[in-house]
Amino acid sequence: MSDSAITTSRRRFVGLCAGLAGGAAASGVGAMPMVPEQEDAGLPPAIRALGPLPGEAVPIGSGERQARLEQARRLMAEQHLDAVVLEPGSSFSYFLDVAWDLSERPFLAVLPKQGELAFVCPGFEEARARELVGGASDVRVWQEDESPYARVAQILRDRGAASGRIGIEERLRFFIYDGVRQQVPAARFVNAVPVTTGCRSLKSAAELALMQRASDITMAVFRAAFANLRESMTQHELERCVLAAFTRLGGTNAWALAGFGASSAFPHGSVQPQQLREGDIVLLDIGCEVEGYQADVTKTTVFGRPTARQTEIWNLERRAQDAAFAAARVGASCESVDAAARRVITDAGFGPDYRLPGLPHRTGHGIGLDTHEAPNFVRGEKTVLRPGMCFSDEPMIAIYGEFGIRLEDCLYITENGPRFFTPQSEAIDRPLPG
Repeated sequence: MSDSAITTSRRRFVGLCAGLAGGAAASGVGAMPMVPEQEDAGLPPAIRALGPLPGEAVPIGSGERQARLEQARRLMAEQHLDAVVLEPGSSFSYFLDVAWDLSERPFLAVLPKQGELAFVCPGFEEARARELVGGASDVRVWQEDESPYARVAQILRDRGAASGRIGIEERLRFFIYDGVRQQVPAARFVNAVPVTTGCRSLKSAAELALMQRASDITMAVFRAAFANLRESMTQHELERCVLAAFTRLGGTNAWALAGFGASSAFPHGSVQPQQLREGDIVLLDIGCEVEGYQADVTKTTVFGRPTARQTEIWNLERRAQDAAFAAARVGASCESVDAAARRVITDAGFGPDYRLPGLPHRTGHGIGLDTHEAPNFVRGEKTVLRPGMCFSDEPMIAIYGEFGIRLEDCLYITENGPRFFTPQSEAIDRPLPG
């Protein structure tokens, strides 16, 4: 599993545990679920009173999905790929608008450079598969005593690709790759990242609109959460408030990580019990999705009056975030954005590099259908910024034993420079605008 997959899974796990501990789990995909009355117990009245954010999310249309397939085929031609094999996940849903849970029984799609898209599914799932794939006519089934990989091989032979270059979607599980490879020994298998990331990293106006709505919901949750901070509350109580607010405001698959005091130095949270005290740093990292598209925002403030030390480090963090934003211009490399933020922090005496105290992780990650997706603002990432790319901007200053400050707002690249989805925090005691 990639680092990004591990991080995303951990965030969702912590968010779910927080919800279960307090009696409220993150909402699922689809219509906003009702929250049972017993799950309201202990929630602040301001959280219970929240309702859906005005407006509606507009799903990605069939025309745009068809354009994605056409773009994928153009990139396949550039990369000299004869076909790409995909299994359910974010890339699968990006191209095909099909959601399917992974199991030991492969359900696969084969996108050929030329010819009809084809699917392979378990025989007893054919009816459900045909419901989901819409007008696709080439659905090939395998029975429990048959090989699904033989069906893939037959598709590749029918499309003239069995001895060509086959792109394997980067998250396809090894046992599936290995099974297909044995069925078409004359084929050459390569990573399909130039196709999948090549398409997904450049967001359309419709995708940006969904990400903006997810971000707007997230900011509304911050306002509710910070307004209800109280002495002695635990990090899980705050996380529970966040998840309940997301449910009411219309964000799905929400998650939350809260850190108080010294625990705020842990980039992805501490398992230690925490109770909020006067003067504690409060780091809150939260997000949700709308129609599958993600928001990921971190705000850091103080409960009470900040010390000079807290204010100094907070202001340094804000300057580092500003430096990354200023560097994120069309034509710049991803690693140059990381370098700009890291330079501010190391010039102040932290680090150097990824050493603590200082900035221990990359300055930002790509975001879209996955909370973390390629490319990243990190040393060694040579990818050049183009309009439509989306990233988090989150250099963090972690000082173990003391506190941590992270300001995370996501941005998208335009011809005229980067733009934030969410407004930056103004000061340590003014984490939200207005």
